[in-house]
Amino acid sequence: MPFNRPTLTELRERNRSYMQSELKTDGALLRFSNMGVISDVDAGMAHLHYGYLDYIALQSTPYFSTDEYLAGWAALKSIYRKAASAATCPTVSFNGTAGSIVPISSVLNRNDGYQYTLDSEIRIGTDGSAVGSITAILPNPVDDTTGGGKKGNADAGTVLTLDVAISGIQSQATAVESISGGADIETEDAFRTRMLLAYQNVPQGGNDTDYKIWALSVPGVTRAWVVRRLMGAGTVGIYIMCDGNANNGFPSGTDGISQFEDWGAVKATGDQGRVVDYIYPLQPVTALVYGCSPIPKIINFVISGIPNASNETAAGINAAIDEVFFSEGVPGGKILWSSLLISIGVVPGTAGFILESPDTNVQLSTGELPVRGTVTYL
Repeated sequence: MPFNRPTLTELRERNRSYMQSELKTDGALLRFSNMGVISDVDAGMAHLHYGYLDYIALQSTPYFSTDEYLAGWAALKSIYRKAASAATCPTVSFNGTAGSIVPISSVLNRNDGYQYTLDSEIRIGTDGSAVGSITAILPNPVDDTTGGGKKGNADAGTVLTLDVAISGIQSQATAVESISGGADIETEDAFRTRMLLAYQNVPQGGNDTDYKIWALSVPGVTRAWVVRRLMGAGTVGIYIMCDGNANNGFPSGTDGISQFEDWGAVKATGDQGRVVDYIYPLQPVTALVYGCSPIPKIINFVISGIPNASNETAAGINAAIDEVFFSEGVPGGKILWSSLLISIGVVPGTAGFILESPDTNVQLSTGELPVRGTVTYL
C-alpha cells in the first residue's frame, strides 16, 4: 500500500490538536498565540522533511530518478547523456578573385545570427569560385541549456555572410548541401528511455535491441529500427530518424556501410555514416551493417462532415495525425485506420467527421515511413 504523504494543512491541524491535548485546555489555540505559532512552524519543518524523503524515494530507483541521480543509474549500464552536436556542411561555395584566400576559422553568419566557422583554408580558383566545409559554433550552455545544436541545421541553398570582410572575396557564400547533424543536449525523458531500455534488455552480443541501443547512442538520432538480412545473408539494416532535422526529421546523408569496413560496398555518409561508424567497433565481426534512411511516404487526407473546421481544430487534427505516425510508424509497417479515427475523434470540434481518405489501414512498402501530406475538408 503506497504511503499517503500528509499535506501542510493536515500537519498544522495535527500539531494544534496535539498541543491542545497536552496543554489540557478548552477551546482552540488563538491565531497569534505562542503555542499556535510554534505548532505551525513545526508543521512547516515537518512538511519539508516529508518532501525531502519523497525526493529521496524518487532517486532510489532508475525509473523515477532525475538529474545527477539519473546519470548515475545510467552510468551503471554504460549509458551516458548525449551532448549537443554541431551541425556541419561539407560543401559551401565561395566566389571572388582568383588566388584570394579565405582563412581557416573564418566566421560566417546566417540571416538569424547563427554562426559557423570554416574548417580549413580555401583559395579561389581560376574560375572565380571555391568550396569548403563549415561547422556550427555551439552556443554557451549557460545562455542556452538545450545546447542549441539543432538550430544550426539548415536547408541546402542557405546563404551565409562573412562576419569580417576579406579582400577579394564576395561577402556571401552558399551552402550547396544541407547543413545537418546538429542536435541539442538529450532531453531527460529521452535519456531515461534509453537507460530503461538497457536495464530491461541484457546485452546479447548483437541482437536487435543491442543494435537499437547503439544507434540511439549517436547524438541527433531519436528513433531507430533494425531489419535483419536487409541486403542479404550476414547483413543488418538500421533505419534511423533524426527528429528535429530540417528534412522533416529524415537523416541527411547517403545509405551504406561504415567507412572502417574493408569490403568494397558503398560507404555511408552524413547521419547514416555517423551511426554505422559508431556501431562498427561494437558489432559482431561477422555482421555487415547498413545505415539507412527511411523513404518518406506522403499520405494525403480527405475529411468530410466538418467543412468549416476552425484553424484550431485543423491544427489539432494535424497534430493528432502526426502523433499516430510518430508512435506507430515503422519502416515497412502498417498504420491502423482505427488509430487515426480515435486520435482525430478526441480533437475538439471534430464531432461528426468522416475520414474519407485513407479509408483503410495504410500498408507501407519496404523502408517507407509515413509523412502527413495535405488535409482537405469537404
